[in-house]
Amino acid sequence: MIYLDSSVLLAHLFAEARRPDGAIWTERLVSSRLIKYEVLNRLHARRLGGAAFDAAVSLVRSMYLLDLAPDVLARAREPFPRPIRTLDGLHLASLMYLRRTERDVQLAT
Repeated sequence: MIYLDSSVLLAHLFAEARRPDGAIWTERLVSSRLIKYEVLNRLHARRLGGAAFDAAVSLVRSMYLLDLAPDVLARAREPFPRPIRTLDGLHLASLMYLRRTERDVQLAT
């Protein structure tokens, strides 16, 4: 199982030089429900619709999305070893929550 950060999905959609190998999309992918809003927000900011929007929605629908459960939000309110941005903290808290129940969760960021 791979926890996917929104930057990975965006790199794929924008065909950036630093994007994961295509094989990642055949893995079992999971992320916070935030990914949907982060990715669509970036598409709107770049005024991209049509095929890019459809591809984003399709990829997000193929993933397992974690809700921002009370345990996740509680962890996100706590300090991290280094200062991080709010959305990064929510993603890390989601990953930590998932790792308590799943043994082998990798992070793609």
